[in-house]
Amino acid sequence: MSDQAPSDSTTPDEPSAVAVAEEAVSAAPAAVTAPTAPAPSAEAPATEASDARPNRRKVREGVVVSAKMQETVIVSVIDKVRHPRYGKTMQRTKRLYAHNIGNDAREGDRVRVQETRPMSKLKRWRVVEVLERAR
Repeated sequence: MSDQAPSDSTTPDEPSAVAVAEEAVSAAPAAVTAPTAPAPSAEAPATEASDARPNRRKVREGVVVSAKMQETVIVSVIDKVRHPRYGKTMQRTKRLYAHNIGNDAREGDRVRVQETRPMSKLKRWRVVEVLERAR
């Protein structure tokens, strides 16, 4: 048997060249089709992009207690919170300095304010709309 020439077939211990090539071809598309992040759509309106902010700006409602400064009002916001130990509902009042564009809010008006970038030392809110005028 040693007189016979070696045949082209491989032994069972070695993988055939065809099997190796098939594995390489089948593995290549799997690497190409890996999941990717979706591309941003150019058709999306600008309002949706601003709504997708990770941290939404806070919005509060309150009563204007002072409108004596130029383009600034002080808004008193009442929050009802439960006492941590006794459970009784309490009122906590915050005085927010808000930017009043056009000086349209007056004392006694009920307004909606929204958090914004710092505009001065104390002013971090702006008046979004006047909900109810003072009588």
